[in-house]
Amino acid sequence: MHDPDRGLLLMWRHRFITDTWGWEIPAGRIDPGETPEQTAAREGLEETGWRPGPLRHLLTYHPSNGSVDQTFHVYVADGATYVGEPSDPSEADRIEWVPLDQVRRLVLDGALGDGMSVTGVLRFLLEAPAPA
Repeated sequence: MHDPDRGLLLMWRHRFITDTWGWEIPAGRIDPGETPEQTAAREGLEETGWRPGPLRHLLTYHPSNGSVDQTFHVYVADGATYVGEPSDPSEADRIEWVPLDQVRRLVLDGALGDGMSVTGVLRFLLEAPAPA
């Protein structure tokens, strides 16, 4: 989710498989009967407590097309409305709006380092105004 005055809404979370902490964008599995856009809206609300504004498709890609048949669909929401605490409080340790200049630094420093988040954020930043 993006807000021109606040930046991107990111989640600070622990991943048990790699035993790492990092910033991520909301993400999740498409439920039966759901479109990718509906999933993006649902996951954004469930994981952050913010209802996404209008969604815009950024890209669809295959993260490892030589090994698995996964397809990732990345959306950005233009704005968001706070609804309340996330429905699954175990998703993230904290949820914050991060200004774009700091988001760029998180990517460069590796603090935002999972493949889906890096790909989606970098794709978004291609359209965002360059830092002054």
